Amino acid sequence: MLPFDGISLGCDYNPEQWPRSVWPEDVALMQEAGVGFVTLGVFSWGLLEPRPGEFDFGWFDEVVGLLHEGGIAIDMATATAAPPPWLTHRHPEVLPVDREGRTLWPGSRQSFIPSSPVFREYALRLVEQMAQRYGSHPAVRMWHVSNELGCHIGKDWSDVSAAAFRVWLADRYGDVDALNEAWGTAFWSQHYTSFDEVLPPRITPAVPNPTQELDFARFSSDAWLDHYRAERDVLRRHSPGVPVTTNFMVADHQYEQDYFGWGPEMDVVSQDHYLDHRHAHPHAEQSFAADLTRGTAGGRPWLLMESATSAVNWQPVNITKLPGELLVDSLRQVARGADGIGFFQWRASKAGGEKFHSALVPHAGRDSARFREVVGLGAALAAIGEVAGEPVRADVALLHDWESHWACDLDSHPSGELRALDAAHRWHRALTELGATADVVHPESDLSAYRLVVVPTLYLCSDRVAPALEAFAAAGGTVLVTYFSGIVDGHDHVRLGGYPGAFRDLLGVRAEEFTPLPVGATVTLDDGGTADLWTEVLGVTDAEVVARYADGPLPGTPAVTRRAVSAGSAWYVATRLDHAATTALADRLTRDAGVARLDEPQEGVEVVRRGHFLFVLNRGERPVTVPATGTELLGGGAVTGSVTVAPASAAVVRGGR
Repeated sequence: MLPFDGISLGCDYNPEQWPRSVWPEDVALMQEAGVGFVTLGVFSWGLLEPRPGEFDFGWFDEVVGLLHEGGIAIDMATATAAPPPWLTHRHPEVLPVDREGRTLWPGSRQSFIPSSPVFREYALRLVEQMAQRYGSHPAVRMWHVSNELGCHIGKDWSDVSAAAFRVWLADRYGDVDALNEAWGTAFWSQHYTSFDEVLPPRITPAVPNPTQELDFARFSSDAWLDHYRAERDVLRRHSPGVPVTTNFMVADHQYEQDYFGWGPEMDVVSQDHYLDHRHAHPHAEQSFAADLTRGTAGGRPWLLMESATSAVNWQPVNITKLPGELLVDSLRQVARGADGIGFFQWRASKAGGEKFHSALVPHAGRDSARFREVVGLGAALAAIGEVAGEPVRADVALLHDWESHWACDLDSHPSGELRALDAAHRWHRALTELGATADVVHPESDLSAYRLVVVPTLYLCSDRVAPALEAFAAAGGTVLVTYFSGIVDGHDHVRLGGYPGAFRDLLGVRAEEFTPLPVGATVTLDDGGTADLWTEVLGVTDAEVVARYADGPLPGTPAVTRRAVSAGSAWYVATRLDHAATTALADRLTRDAGVARLDEPQEGVEVVRRGHFLFVLNRGERPVTVPATGTELLGGGAVTGSVTVAPASAAVVRGGR
C-alpha cells in the first residue's frame, strides 16, 4: 500500500515559481480538484541553500504548513535534482562529460556526475538538513530522492566516472585476467595489463568493444542507484518509518537504468510516464510501460509520480489530449497497478524551459475545460478508492531484461533495423487487444503462476533461463520464443553450435545462419501470414513445422515451429510477423493455454482485471459492450451480464466478469 489514501490524485508543486499571494489559492484549488498529495521541493536547492552552507527554510516552512492545514500529504523531495550555479561555478569538476569529451554546462538541470565525491558531499549535506527539519513532520508521508535519476545523463564519460568505472570493474572481476577473458580482448589487440589502463567506451576509430560497452551501461545504472542509496540512507537515519522512493522512467525512449535491480531498493516504486507520439502506438506503449513498472515492483502496487494532463513540450509536435483521454489514460495506469496518479505539474509555468508543458491548472486558469476535466478525474479516482492495494491478475508473463536490451541494441549486428523492444511491444499489443493481461518480468522470475510465457528477442540471457522455461512447459505451460533470442551469454559472447543458442534444445530447432531482410521487403508464410525484417536458415531437430516461408530468400524453410514438452509446448517464431499474423498466433496460443481474455475482442478496448475489479477502457469511436456482472463504480450502478462503455470513457466494475 502507498502512504496515501485510496487512489490518490497528485502533482509536482513548485511554489517558488509564484508569489506568496498565490499559495493559499493553490491549496484551495487543490482541495477542489481532489488533490491528495504533492511532490514538493524537487527543484528548490538554489533557494533553500542560496549560498554554500547558508540555508533558508522560512518560505518552505510556510508552504509545508499551508499544505498540512489543507489536508494535503507531501511527498518531500530532497531537492538535489539540479545543483545551483554557485556549486558548479566553484566545482566545475562535478559537471558531466559526453562521449565525445564535451563538458555539459549548467543552464538546465541534472548537471552533475553521480560518482562525483564532491557533488555527493554537497548533496548529502542538503539531504541531512531536509531530513532533520521535516523528517517527523506529520504532512510528510514519503521521501522523494532527487528526480528522474539519469534522465538526461544516463552515462558520463568524465575522468571522475572513469576512475569509478575501474573500481567497479575490479569489484566485478577481481583481476585483470578475468576482465580480459570477459571482454574478449584477444580481438584487436585490446589486452589489458592493469585496470589503470581501462577507460570508458569513448569515441574510437572503429566499433568499440561490445562487452566494454555493456559493462559501462551496467556500471552507469549502478552509479545512479548508488547515489539513490546514499541519499536514502541519510533519510532513513533521520526519518525512520517514512517510505523512500525515486521516480523511474520506464518508457520506450528511456532505457539506461536496470530497474529490476532498482526495484528491491525502493520502499515504493514510482514511475514517470508521458505519452510519446513519436511511437507508432503510444497508448500500447503506455500499457507496456505500466506492466513493466509493475514487474519492477514485484507485483506490488506502485505510484505514477508524473504524467501529463495534455501536451508535453519536448516532442517535435506536442499533441494535446482529446476530451476523455485524460480519464482513460489515468485509469489505464490504475488498472495496471498504480495506486496514485500524479502529474507534472500543479500550475503551468509562465517562464522556463517547460512553460508550454500542460498542468493541472493551465495558463487559462481555473475557468478552463482542462481544469474541469482534472476535477472530474479527482472525483473518479475517489470513487474507485477501494481498488487500492489490489493485485493485477495476469495469466501471461512477457520476459524483459534491460541488460539484454542494452546488448541487443549495440552496433555490428545482423540488422541495424532490429531493436530489442520491438518484438516485446508487438506481442504485448496483440495480447492487450485480445483482452489478455501480461506481467512484464525479469527472465529469472518465478513463472509458476502463468499459463503462457512470451520471450521476445531476449538476445542475452543466463544459463538458468532455458531450463526454467523447459520446466514451465513440462508442467503444462506454453512458451513462445521469437527471433534473435538466446544468442549470447552474460559477457555478450556468442553461444556456439547454432542459433537460437540457449534455446535450441527447448525449441527443438537449429539455425545455421541469419538472413535479415532489406528495409521494406516482406515475405509470405504458407498459412497466409506476412512478415518482414528477419529470416533464418532454420532446421528442425525435434519440433513440428507450423508455418513455412512461401516466398522470399528461403522458400520452404520453417518460419514457425512447435515442440511438445510433456504436458506443454514450446513455440519458435523465426521472423517478424506483422500485426495481423502476430494477433492470429497470440489468439491461438491464449485460447489453447486457457488465458483469461475476451471471447470477442473489440477495437480500441482494453480489459484488465485487478483483484475483484474489472477495468474496461474504450479508446474507440463507438460504444462497446463487454461481459460483466457487479457494481460499476463510476456512476453506472448495478451491472448484470454486460457493461456498455461510451467512446473515450471507462468503467470499473466491482465483481467484474
